[in-house]
Amino acid sequence: MLTKPPIADAAIITHLRDAYAIDAADLAFLPIGADADSAVYRATTREGRAYFVKLRRGPFDDLPIRVPWFLHQHGVKHVIPPIPTRTEGLWTALDGYTLAVFPFVEGADGYEVDLGPLWVDLGRALRAIHTLDLPADLASRVRRETYADTWREGVRGFLALAETQTFADPVSADLAALLRRNRSVIGTLVRRADALAARLRSRTLLFVLCHADIHAGNVLIDADRELHIVDWDTVTLAPKERDLMFPGAGLFGEWQPPEREEDWFYSGYGETAIDRDALAYYRCERVVQDIAEFCDQILHSAPDNPDRANGLRLLSGQFLPGAVVDLALNTEPESPVP
Repeated sequence: MLTKPPIADAAIITHLRDAYAIDAADLAFLPIGADADSAVYRATTREGRAYFVKLRRGPFDDLPIRVPWFLHQHGVKHVIPPIPTRTEGLWTALDGYTLAVFPFVEGADGYEVDLGPLWVDLGRALRAIHTLDLPADLASRVRRETYADTWREGVRGFLALAETQTFADPVSADLAALLRRNRSVIGTLVRRADALAARLRSRTLLFVLCHADIHAGNVLIDADRELHIVDWDTVTLAPKERDLMFPGAGLFGEWQPPEREEDWFYSGYGETAIDRDALAYYRCERVVQDIAEFCDQILHSAPDNPDRANGLRLLSGQFLPGAVVDLALNTEPESPVP
């Protein structure tokens, strides 16, 4: 969220003191992230201890907090755990938002700095996550992959809208023009994802715990070159390729060629059989989801919302030569897709 939510800083500071025994002397809103429903702050005590405070509006799902807590408790050191409240809870409620607190890790994400050999650590971390069994009470509540066509159907609707409607505000008009220019390639992405989804539904693949959104913005590198995985809002039980689609998919900027990312990653992850249908599906579906979400954000939020222009910028970049669209379409499945 790039716009500060309508909650007074003093109310958050008081809440941190009462609920967490954190006596914050300063609270700074951080206008970062593409999620328009999440706002983050840095809270700092007089002693200089810093905390990452995350507020999320809308329906609350506790799994993005409970799962990293479980992983950290079971030895996955690259996961940042939530800080418990005075009463040992992992979150609280404040003025219509859910609030959670984490240690503040000073560092930069994978868009700002090159992971380099830390790709090996990312591979080890994901292998550990994929091989852990969740307790039954958590596993029964984690969403399971169904290869649903929700995002694909949404993109079809936005393509039709771009062809038939005129938009007055510049951001919406530019979005419609982007969709029209790329109608053919977007249609190919949707058709490929449809065909691969049908193929995967007919098979039985092992489902593992997946972060499901391991892009550069969700990997944090601190000053000691330690790697941390953040943002568990999309945790899913799915084929391991749900996470394995990210190395080599163009989602970590242009620091390294795709082949180098994959070489480093798998030297940490270890040998594993890759299902090419699942890999190709997830790379196409990832782009389709981005198109649907950015279109929804741009067309269904206030014209003065700065997240809209940022969303259009991020979406436009996906269609550049060699970017995620090209890499998705160049990922070959087990056999040709009609």
